[in-house]
Amino acid sequence: MEFVCLVVALLLSLVFSLVDSQLTTSFYDQSCPQVFSIVRQGVDRAFSREQRLAASLLRLHFHDCFVNGCDASILLDDTSTFTGEKTAGPNLNSARGFDVIDDIKSELENQCPGIVSCADILALAARDSVTVSAGPSWDVLLGRRDSFRASQADANRFIPSPASDVPALVSAFQAVGLSASNMIVLSGAHTIGAARCGTLTPRLYNQSGTGQPDSVGDPDFLASLQRLCPPGGNPGTLSRLDVRSPQAFDNSYYQNLLQGRGVLHSDQILFSGGGSSAQAVQDLSSDENLFFGNFAASMVRLGSIAPLTFPDGEIRTNCRFTNS
Repeated sequence: MEFVCLVVALLLSLVFSLVDSQLTTSFYDQSCPQVFSIVRQGVDRAFSREQRLAASLLRLHFHDCFVNGCDASILLDDTSTFTGEKTAGPNLNSARGFDVIDDIKSELENQCPGIVSCADILALAARDSVTVSAGPSWDVLLGRRDSFRASQADANRFIPSPASDVPALVSAFQAVGLSASNMIVLSGAHTIGAARCGTLTPRLYNQSGTGQPDSVGDPDFLASLQRLCPPGGNPGTLSRLDVRSPQAFDNSYYQNLLQGRGVLHSDQILFSGGGSSAQAVQDLSSDENLFFGNFAASMVRLGSIAPLTFPDGEIRTNCRFTNS
């Protein structure tokens, strides 16, 4: 078994190395050097309008990459031939920021028609959403192309559930070539953003079908979430995922977990479940530079999941529809 795991790890490393050689930070240097400023200006406008959109744009990139790679499939509307990912359980009534991507794409088509993919826009917007929230920056590898299809079924299958325990989270991340360490670090993206009461209700009243609240976390904190999300209440009511500094990208997410104040079960279990993940939470909670460095590296890794590169895929003119 150890030999098999080693072989799998080596193969995944080889795949990522090949991907990295196809994607490059200089991909648009000659064809559309203004891509960086156009994407950043679009993110800045969205952030000034509503700060929560930074988390929404970051989440779009996550949910896109987990479903058959970073190919902008999450942006496709339903067609007569497929049901897309926007109405999948993890995205329905929660995935947002599509209009921001539309506006950025429109400006890029005006200035660099047919050049910049929607998948690359998502990757750049995710990075800029973190930096505009006072988080780290990183060099984004570029050169992805856009898919012709999307899959609601695959989104339901591959995107991790907020009710997941640590083994399930590790399995979901390993399925796309990411490590347990990547999972713990990328979970720190929940230092910004919010969850709907409709997402929290199972944890608060019927965790894992038990008919009881979650036993993981601070009972007083869970009680405060129950007051925010009472039975029969508005499922659209929002709870900030980071109760300390909800607008700032920092390591307070991990400090919350030490106190049992993780909003999602899949967050709190990283510490309360013990083991190596709990130690990682402790390390990240006390060293923001450690979190920032590892998060940036893990985002590069995330953005390298199974991208389409020439001659596969296309450069969509409109991110919501294929070109034909």
